[in-house]
Amino acid sequence: MGVQVPRAVRPRTRREKAPVSEHHEAVAKRGRTSPITFYRQVVAELRKVVWPTRPQVVQYFFVVLVFVLVMMAIVSGLDYGFGKAVFALFA
Repeated sequence: MGVQVPRAVRPRTRREKAPVSEHHEAVAKRGRTSPITFYRQVVAELRKVVWPTRPQVVQYFFVVLVFVLVMMAIVSGLDYGFGKAVFALFA
């Protein structure tokens, strides 16, 4: 078994660093785009979007509405039940 040397007495060694990737340098050299180019790209991407039809939007609206009402009923029921339990416990 070797002798353990206290950390303060050990010689300090430099840690090896990982080599820098060349890909990072290539990405950093890319310039900014103008606002006009950005706007054109946004419009081009929005043209690719498949928008829902009106009946789909109405259906999604009612599905979300029913879900929210059900969640409100669950939370309200739990609140009422826990409130009654706490009042019964401390009354």
